[in-house]
Amino acid sequence: MKQGFFKLLPLAGAVSAIAFATQGFAAQAVEEQAVEESTTEEVIEEVVANPTDILTDGWTINGYVRTGWRITEKGVSTDTDFGKANYATAGTTASSANQVEFVIGKMTEFQNGVWSELGVRAEYGNGNSYFYSSPGSENTHDDGQFEVKEAFMKIGGLSYLPEDAHVWAGRRYLNRAAGALSGEFWKQSSGVGFGYEQNRSGVAVVSADPGAGDQKETVEEKVGDRATMHSIDFYSYGHEALGGSFDYDLKVMMQGNKSEFETAYGDNAATNGLGAAITYNRDYYGMDGWSSTALAYGNGMAANRGVNFGSWSGQAGLGAADNEDGSTVFFTSYGVMNINPLWQMASEVTYLHGKNIWGLTENADTPVKEAETVDRLLLAVRPTRRINDNFRWEFTAAYGYDKSNWGAETTTTDYYTAEVAGVITVNADYFGRPQIKPFVTYLYNSAENGWGENFDNDKGVFQIGVEAEIWF
Repeated sequence: MKQGFFKLLPLAGAVSAIAFATQGFAAQAVEEQAVEESTTEEVIEEVVANPTDILTDGWTINGYVRTGWRITEKGVSTDTDFGKANYATAGTTASSANQVEFVIGKMTEFQNGVWSELGVRAEYGNGNSYFYSSPGSENTHDDGQFEVKEAFMKIGGLSYLPEDAHVWAGRRYLNRAAGALSGEFWKQSSGVGFGYEQNRSGVAVVSADPGAGDQKETVEEKVGDRATMHSIDFYSYGHEALGGSFDYDLKVMMQGNKSEFETAYGDNAATNGLGAAITYNRDYYGMDGWSSTALAYGNGMAANRGVNFGSWSGQAGLGAADNEDGSTVFFTSYGVMNINPLWQMASEVTYLHGKNIWGLTENADTPVKEAETVDRLLLAVRPTRRINDNFRWEFTAAYGYDKSNWGAETTTTDYYTAEVAGVITVNADYFGRPQIKPFVTYLYNSAENGWGENFDNDKGVFQIGVEAEIWF
């Protein structure tokens, strides 16, 4: 089964290359025949009008900035997101103090009808929580350094492909989707690859090296330096039905260096996986607004919510590569309702059930335990009250639930979030930006040691802050 999966990758690449080459030769033959049959005058006109002449050529620059002053009730900065990435809380909290993204695009159209598009995304500060001054060299930590996160090219309008088709290659975040209040990306393929897309349907190969370049000592942490993983993505979006539209995703995952994974995780290491998701997009459940509802399943390497692929898929304790019996069922539904001209409300319901995932096998000598499970639930709402065009009140309430069964031990943790924010903005719509948002958040954790030693094991803590955010 594993060998059969892996053979799909070179086979897919070979078939694509042969198909493109064959169509290209056929198109060339037709063009040559047309030239021979044309008059001398037509040939001269064709030479004068160079098919590779540029008709239009333009650059676009977009981006995102979120910078936050956040301190605990003790008056210190913190490096925690209070479990937000694990669907525990939903307040205005993150570990990044200054996050900046720039997206540069270049769109070019040619005389012969072909077009090309360049996309480059650079990012700084994501994951770094320190309040930096200006002593010189600012960021001396691994997290949040300047990085080029995406660099890819699209080419379309080719005579031997359908009119609405294009091919692409490079490093990118393919088909991302995130919750409205958790902010967590539950669907994406992040890595380097290539693909073909036509009318929002396509096939792609995306590859990632988990833990690449890590200078670590333990065998688990070394995994990934050249243990390249692959995801073959099939997707088809925008199928109208039942008052909305449906998106379909299927991902076949496989491990390039199986022996390295088996050395780290044992013979039970996951070296392939299958994930699928269906998403239903419509208004806000019959009312004014919008919503997305998704159901996903994944096993083996795809056990991280089924359709979430990236370098984390093969890292110890983060992905599912340490257990071929791992699986998850994932459900999420979120959106924003326009109640009336003064009130809007965002909401999110997310549930995850995982079996034998997230670092259950710590090393090759530890036996894999049976039927170890985790259940996570997030219920969150955020009503907003418009005061005028430039100010709105924002209220957030959330409940998170985590039940983990590790062998004979079962732990259950409840989380509560309550937040009030006054939003100073250019546009008081829920998604109006730019904005500056002072906020106060109360976060409760029912675990015995609460939020940990950094918070004196308190179960209930306050966070205050001011967050600035803009899309451009």
